[in-house]
Amino acid sequence: MESNQRKMMDNALKKIVIPALRKQEFKGSFPHFRRTNEKIIDLITIQFNRLGGSFGVELETCPIEGVTMSWGEKIPPNKATTHHLNNRFRLGAKSVDEEGIWFDFENAKTEDDFEEIASSVVGLLNTSDRFWISMLLN
Repeated sequence: MESNQRKMMDNALKKIVIPALRKQEFKGSFPHFRRTNEKIIDLITIQFNRLGGSFGVELETCPIEGVTMSWGEKIPPNKATTHHLNNRFRLGAKSVDEEGIWFDFENAKTEDDFEEIASSVVGLLNTSDRFWISMLLN
């Protein structure tokens, strides 16, 4: 995969997905976002396939005080990401045991192609429901 494709996908995600997350009070920087609720923190990470050409969107929650790793390291709430937890849910899956969607951009050529893929992510995010991610994980 050309690095230009990855750059174009990043740009489309930043143009379309990040503003949608910001509108729903998510903070953080690409590719990790978090939103603090009353008792938990919603976490979203955009994870690119290491082989290139696709990405997944991982969802998780963590306690309001952050995460303590198995070896004792404390991750503060403003630094917690889905990678610090083990019960991640991939967007498009019906349960944590399913693979979920890998958004493929290998054949995308134009800016519109990349933006269409980014728009499909927004269409699956139900972030206006502040309990959506926790319900997926239960």
